[in-house]
Amino acid sequence: MCDGVSRRQFMQVGGLAMFAGMPTLSLAEVLRADGLRGSSSDKAVIHIFLGGGPPHQDMWEIKTEAPAELRGPFQEISTAVPGIRICEMFPQIARMADKFTFIRSVVGCDGRHCGFQCNTGRLHRERVSGSQWPAVGPAAEKLLGQRRPGVPPTVALAEKTKHLSWSDPGRAGFLGHAFEPFQAVGEGCANLTIREMNVDRFAARKRLLGDLAQRSTWADNDPDTLGTYQQQAYEILSSNRLADAFDLSLEPQAVRERYGTGKPFKFQYDGAPTVNEQLLIARRLVEVGVRVITLSYGRWDSHGDNEGLVRDHGPKLDQCVSALVEDLDERDMLDDVTVLVWGEFGRTPKINKGGGRDHWPRVSCALLAGGGMNAGQVIGSTTKDGGTANDRPVHVQEVIATVYHNLGITVGDPRFVIHDNLGRPNFLLPSDHQSPMRELVG
Repeated sequence: MCDGVSRRQFMQVGGLAMFAGMPTLSLAEVLRADGLRGSSSDKAVIHIFLGGGPPHQDMWEIKTEAPAELRGPFQEISTAVPGIRICEMFPQIARMADKFTFIRSVVGCDGRHCGFQCNTGRLHRERVSGSQWPAVGPAAEKLLGQRRPGVPPTVALAEKTKHLSWSDPGRAGFLGHAFEPFQAVGEGCANLTIREMNVDRFAARKRLLGDLAQRSTWADNDPDTLGTYQQQAYEILSSNRLADAFDLSLEPQAVRERYGTGKPFKFQYDGAPTVNEQLLIARRLVEVGVRVITLSYGRWDSHGDNEGLVRDHGPKLDQCVSALVEDLDERDMLDDVTVLVWGEFGRTPKINKGGGRDHWPRVSCALLAGGGMNAGQVIGSTTKDGGTANDRPVHVQEVIATVYHNLGITVGDPRFVIHDNLGRPNFLLPSDHQSPMRELVG
């Protein structure tokens, strides 16, 4: 049952809690007993979602031998790793190829625009008890807790898009609103500090609110604490750590110039702008204690003028991703921070009459760095036309399992299960894709 949980495992993780009157340990108690909380306190993930579906054959695997209608206009260039060649639009990443892994054979994608898939590893149609699966950030918060008081474990930087799936922040699903990511875009950051009120007065108001909470039912049914939301808000507002992380004026100008701005924002339409500065903010958020940061970069739905899109988005992405990885490396953070760059599917092998490539869920690509993974390699390949995985197909869920592994969460371990809104224990991923990629963590 529940993705292959055995009867023995089911009982170990408190699966009998649904039967009234039977005492059992909660998952939090199991984790505390095993000393797991805080064991991966420095581990973090920066997830860069390329909403719309990036063209895999115009990025990390140029098909130089294919006919023109398949090959496209781009040339390949050599990299710092002998034998690895990528698109000419990514010279900085090529220069640092020993820090990256290029996955050319991602499979298991859905055919729809869906950030949910990249945030959770689950297809859009997969539901549990009428609710969505939680994304990596909320699941990690549930299992590992906060990295640092006063700092939300998960922050979503995704600019709101007209097509909402492209700015999916990585929601908590059936874990509930208490585990929703902190969404900090636009003017919202202006409210992160206490204004015109000193901390002592604010603390007094907190005590008053706690007094009132004892006489109400909205404070987690616990008379000794504030409700989850009020407590988190107080911690955030009584500290400037989070607000300072968003203040790029505190960064040296040379660092800001290295990342760039991503302007002018072209090809935005109903998608996300190419905001390079969000990657710098992401690094700063990791430094203050955020565990998972998600952001949406650009609009990659190239049904027309695929060449123009790649020529605009490619160099901008090249600049900010290479800057991020270099920055993390120089600060001795790279082994602790996993950087994941991918979209929801690939693009058609054949270029259409409008010069674009259409949706192609059969195979896509991903770029990874950091996290203590084995870097400087290519994993998988596609057939001559770029249409299917030729060798070593990498399932979407293998990538997510690797991300969990890097955070210190072993998918498939009965200690790391989450309970849905009916109290049923569930592994984070199905039993056939619970292991991290052997090439990266072996």
